Amino acid sequence: MNISVIIPVYNAAAYIEKAVTSALFHSEVKEIVVVNDGSTDNSLPILQKLQQSDARIKIYHHENNSNKGRSASRNLALKKATQPFIAFLDADDFYLENRFENDLKLFESDSSIDGVYNAIGVCFYRNATQEEKNELNLTTVRENILPVNLFEELLSGKKGYFSIDGLVVKKQVFDRIGYFNEELLVAEDTELILKMALRSKLVTGIIDKPVCLRGVHDVNSFSNEKLYKVYRIKMYDSLLRWIIKEKIAIKKTLPVLKLLFYYRLKYNDSLWDDCVYWMKLALICPKLLGTEMFIKNFPLISRRKIIFKRLNIK
Repeated sequence: MNISVIIPVYNAAAYIEKAVTSALFHSEVKEIVVVNDGSTDNSLPILQKLQQSDARIKIYHHENNSNKGRSASRNLALKKATQPFIAFLDADDFYLENRFENDLKLFESDSSIDGVYNAIGVCFYRNATQEEKNELNLTTVRENILPVNLFEELLSGKKGYFSIDGLVVKKQVFDRIGYFNEELLVAEDTELILKMALRSKLVTGIIDKPVCLRGVHDVNSFSNEKLYKVYRIKMYDSLLRWIIKEKIAIKKTLPVLKLLFYYRLKYNDSLWDDCVYWMKLALICPKLLGTEMFIKNFPLISRRKIIFKRLNIK
């Protein structure tokens, strides 16, 4: 199994050497495709020094050394990658020695498998509360999930989640689903994983112990709830429109609709905006009008308690 490991880097001088050397440890890794996303610290000199000792490291930049974000950086790396399998690693995370030990067996056992996902753990670079340690200890699904059920299970969250750092996937999968959404500052990996769950055969790997550790420090974007308030809605909207565009079965839109309208109701206080949005979706996909989920979430219905309360109607 020959793997390209993709690492987007922006001002990660404190962590990047550990990330890269953890990937170099594995013989399955034939290249590490690093995109320096306009770093202003010492990330690039560190990468260049590492490259001198191992030719598997390939460094790329955006035009004019600009900063374009994680999605654009991963997309550039995907276009440059030459190996048949793709793995991802954030610049402040690192692989463990067991990272790929089970993946090869699974791919060899069934040629129809498109990807394998595993558990990841956490490495705190700052003081952490016990609550944080318990919550972030292991990002994983809690039981084996059939590929046909993976999309709905990930949306519900009842059996857990997995991180892109724990995934190995065939490069050809991206021809089917496209690349990362560059309009999303966060949750872009969640959207991509959900698309894979719909269009690819992803199977459970090692889920009871980590194969990678996520670095947690003071500037992690995944802990920025204000950012997620905005982009969680954008992500579900983008996913819904992609499902409609790809002409995937209408029933697959229903759990997405449920979450989309839930977060719009939670974060958006404008009845008019919600009505306009609902009507636009109906025009894009008239079949939605035949679903109970869509009708129930017509804003005048879903917001009736709020409306009655404001009008002082019991």
